[in-house]
Amino acid sequence: MKCTFSPLGDNAVRMRFGDAISKETNVHIRKIALLLKKEQIRGVIEWTPTYTSISVFYSSLIIDYKELCKILKKLQMRTETEALPPAREIIIPTCYGGDFGPDLENVANSNNLTMEDVIRIHSETIYLVYMLGFSPGFPYLGGMDKRIATPRLATPRALVKAGSVGIADVQTGIYSIDSPGGWQIIGKTPLKLFDITGENPFLLQAGDTLRFTSIPEDEYQSIERKEHE
Repeated sequence: MKCTFSPLGDNAVRMRFGDAISKETNVHIRKIALLLKKEQIRGVIEWTPTYTSISVFYSSLIIDYKELCKILKKLQMRTETEALPPAREIIIPTCYGGDFGPDLENVANSNNLTMEDVIRIHSETIYLVYMLGFSPGFPYLGGMDKRIATPRLATPRALVKAGSVGIADVQTGIYSIDSPGGWQIIGKTPLKLFDITGENPFLLQAGDTLRFTSIPEDEYQSIERKEHE
């Protein structure tokens, strides 16, 4: 896959794989990230994957830009033979509508659907976690059905609670922490996507597949209690 290298400030290299968001590009970027983790290149501090690029941050006191680019080019050549671990399928129990999903009716009306139609369409899709970002553990998901695509709110909310499931244009996602936000909120999951006290603070990771399943409020409350034990 064609890649362009460019400096990102004084201490990072950006590897860019075109502009198109695709599963193929996502697989390639995840392979680069896996090789970076395996190789533990001296001087490399961390890396940040996105839809179409991966930025590699380094200490210029240990390694310089040109030297790192040479190493990264060699890593890229190994992606054809590198195998990714099997994708995990994560089930996200979600209570749709009501106080948990105040914008469900708006999404339905915007698309000439019933609220039941929106829930069915949203929960029958298997999504790919392309990357995490915006806030710690927030998943950017690919695969949402365009029949329920809805623009962001004209005026963002000052507070959206962690676990809220939203739609923004042709994307769907889950708020991982309490934060401001302008997505159309259609439901809420009791699962913790980000737990700073956990050994692995993130529930999700790039490459996971994800499916929402509709649950009643009493089941939501039961799961939430277990999550906070």
